[in-house]
Amino acid sequence: MELPIGLRIAIENEITGIRHEQLKQDAQMLSKRYRNESKEGRRLITSSNEAAAYSVVRMPATYGAVYTALRYTLNLINCKIESLMDVGAGTGTASWAADSLIPLKRILCLERERAMVQVGQRMMREGSPVLRNAEWVNYDLAMDEIPEKADLVIASYVLNELTEKERIKALDKLWQSADKILLIVEPGTSEAYFQLKRMREYMLTKGAHIISPCPHENGCGIPENDWCHFSCRIPRSKLHRLLKEGELPYEDEKFTYLAIAPQQYSKPEGRILRHPIIEKGRVTLDICCPDGIRKVNITKKDGELYKKARKANWGDEFGLTI
Repeated sequence: MELPIGLRIAIENEITGIRHEQLKQDAQMLSKRYRNESKEGRRLITSSNEAAAYSVVRMPATYGAVYTALRYTLNLINCKIESLMDVGAGTGTASWAADSLIPLKRILCLERERAMVQVGQRMMREGSPVLRNAEWVNYDLAMDEIPEKADLVIASYVLNELTEKERIKALDKLWQSADKILLIVEPGTSEAYFQLKRMREYMLTKGAHIISPCPHENGCGIPENDWCHFSCRIPRSKLHRLLKEGELPYEDEKFTYLAIAPQQYSKPEGRILRHPIIEKGRVTLDICCPDGIRKVNITKKDGELYKKARKANWGDEFGLTI
C-alpha cells in the first residue's frame, strides 16, 4: 500500500531543515511517552519538531490501518458518505485515508494538541480540495462536547489513551455524533482488543449494529488467550528506517477495529482471522463465522473455492459457498 503522493510531499516538507539526529531523539522520546504516559492525561506532543517526528514514524502506519479498516467497512454498506469528523485527529491521518476512499465534501478535525493541529493544517495544503478546506478545532475528547454531527466519525488511536471511565463517556459522545458510521481503530495489541471488546458489548446494548469486522452480533468467539487483530504492510522511506532503526523496506502495522452504525447492513459469511496457510494443494483458513471460529481446510477438490482461498488475505471477508 503506497501513501498518497500529497501526503509523502507533506511529510517531507515538515522535516525539511530538522537534523536527522534531532528527529531520531524526538521519535524515541515520543515512543517512550506513548508507552508510559498515554493514560495519564499528559500532553504527549508539545512542539512542532515532535509533531514532525510523529508524522514520519507514525503517520504511514496509522494511514495504512485506517485505510484498511475503512475499506473493509465500505465494502459492506450502501449509504452515501459526504462528511467526516476526525476525532483525536493528530496530524489528520484518518482524514487522508478517508479522502483516498470517499468523495467527501466536508472534513472536521478535532485535536487536543496545538502542535499537531498546526502541523496537520500545513500538511493538508498538499492534499485534495476537501483536505485543504478542512476545519480544525482544538478539542479534548475527555472533557469537551462534540460540536456537531457527521456522516462518518473516525476515532483512530485515541480511545486507548483514556481511562476506562473516560472511554465510555467518549464513546457515548462519538456514537451520538455519527449519523451513519462510527469507525474506531486501535493498536493491534491484546490490551487494545480487550478494551474494544468491552466497547463492542456496550454499544450493542445501545442498539448499535456491527458492520465490520464481525460477521455477527453475538458474543465474541475469540478464545480468552487470543485476540482479534489485523495487519497491513506499509513501505518505509530511508528516513523512516533510520528513525525506527529498522532494516526492512516495509512495516507491518497490527491494528484492531470496530465499525458500527444505527442501521443494519448485510453481513459477510465470515472473516479471515489469520494469515492463510498455503500448502501444495491445500489452504487452511481460520474464519470468524456467525456460529463461532472455524478452522477450514480447502483443497483442490473444492474447485472454485480453492482458487478463491489461494487469493484470500488476512482480514478479508470469506464465504464457504460459491
